[in-house]
Amino acid sequence: MSAVPQRLGAAEPRAPHGFDAGLSAAEFKLAFRNHAAGVAVVTADAGDGPVGLTVSSVFSVSAEPPLMVFSISSDSSSAPTIDRAETLVVHLLGARQLDIARLCATSGVDRFADTSIWSRLPTGEPHFPDVPVWIRGRVINRMEAGSSTVIAIHALEAVGADGPSTNPLVYHDRTWHELGDASRLG
Repeated sequence: MSAVPQRLGAAEPRAPHGFDAGLSAAEFKLAFRNHAAGVAVVTADAGDGPVGLTVSSVFSVSAEPPLMVFSISSDSSSAPTIDRAETLVVHLLGARQLDIARLCATSGVDRFADTSIWSRLPTGEPHFPDVPVWIRGRVINRMEAGSSTVIAIHALEAVGADGPSTNPLVYHDRTWHELGDASRLG
């Protein structure tokens, strides 16, 4: 006998941002705990030093032209730089890059203190060269969405996309996971 899903929240009067009240932040996060997402790190430098953040909101939008999006919370220490950056690098992480995911997800640390794990591209963007796939792109649009900003990127170059397949790093139920042959269903 299968369990009946619990219903979270109920619509209430107006809330901030002009929306009808809905789920609380805690209820919304709880609903997404069982939704696995690929892990990426976004890096940029708008002229005042490199920033990096770990995101699980990257997805492709179009192949022609090559477009992708991600979102960033306005509370992120990287938000001011990402908001001003014209170009950035999206690193699609494999399970072997868990240390980079953790580094860029930790607040209050200098994510670029260890100069042996990052460098700059000829075009100036900071990047982590040991990541299996990274994509450099130009920001083409920003859209405010609640307490976050959705950023659309036109992919300009990709490195590693034609290399050997690696086990991706995913985030699920508030922790890191590796997808591999044992997780294959079909």
